[in-house]
Amino acid sequence: MKYESKKYNLITILGPTATGKTGIAANLAARIKGEVISADSRQVYRGMDLGTGKDYEDYFVGGVEVPSHLVDIEDAGAHYNVYRFQTDFIKVFNEIQSRNKFPVLCGGSGLYLEAILKNYRLIEVPPNKELRKELKGKSLEELTRILKELKPELHNHTDVETDRRTVRAIEIEKYYTENPKLDDSFPEIKSLNIGVKFDRELRRQRITTRLKQRLEDGMLDEVQKLLDSGLTPNQLIYYGLEYKFLTLHLIGELSYDEMFAKLEIAIHQFAKRQMTWFRGMEKRGTKIHWIDGYLPMAEKIGEIISLYKS
Repeated sequence: MKYESKKYNLITILGPTATGKTGIAANLAARIKGEVISADSRQVYRGMDLGTGKDYEDYFVGGVEVPSHLVDIEDAGAHYNVYRFQTDFIKVFNEIQSRNKFPVLCGGSGLYLEAILKNYRLIEVPPNKELRKELKGKSLEELTRILKELKPELHNHTDVETDRRTVRAIEIEKYYTENPKLDDSFPEIKSLNIGVKFDRELRRQRITTRLKQRLEDGMLDEVQKLLDSGLTPNQLIYYGLEYKFLTLHLIGELSYDEMFAKLEIAIHQFAKRQMTWFRGMEKRGTKIHWIDGYLPMAEKIGEIISLYKS
């Protein structure tokens, strides 16, 4: 069934790792004739599957594959970033709408999500050496006043935390003032934001169970294959978490037990940081409707659709 809403043109499914976001997004997309857009900073890389949690089977609902986007679009070893994600998102979002389908954004990378939901302007702005000379020596208070003259509503208050950040924010705003056409491409986003929550202890259990399963499924072989393909240990360590600790084990710096223990702790810490970011998003004005991860899938989808239609 296709649902129409004048209130929303996007549904975002977010939450920390191991909360089943992909399955919810795929089931929702299947229900409302939608397509899923991944907002995961590591799932963009080809060949990095188990380590990034690409649950391909979750995209099959009732035996039919739900279309997904921004997965497997970059070679391992490259450095994808939030600017490129935003650019890619805009293209895919417009394409999905042109097919009269509904976009469902899904992920746990807070910066990527917020770049879309808060319409961050992320054009790669070059340094302005003359402007930096002009602003040198000004106090943070003076710099903040200059920035507010260019941008009266400061949504991102980290812009004025330090002199350096404020100078950069001024530099960016002046660039946009001088190049107004750069703002034209970002679509108006009206998103219903759904967070998936479990209590802390169960979330920890799910993370540990998932890690054990991925190791049984061949995650070490996946990392070894990447090393054999020509990637250096440092290139893989750059991606953190699974790729960092499994690489350190494979090159002999950690035993298997040390690797598992350190990685398990790191993933728990990562999930905690994700939740901290999502709470920060709420404080910065993003409304998130939290649903109970314990609910059966049909009830989760029903709850999301009720919110969408309300």
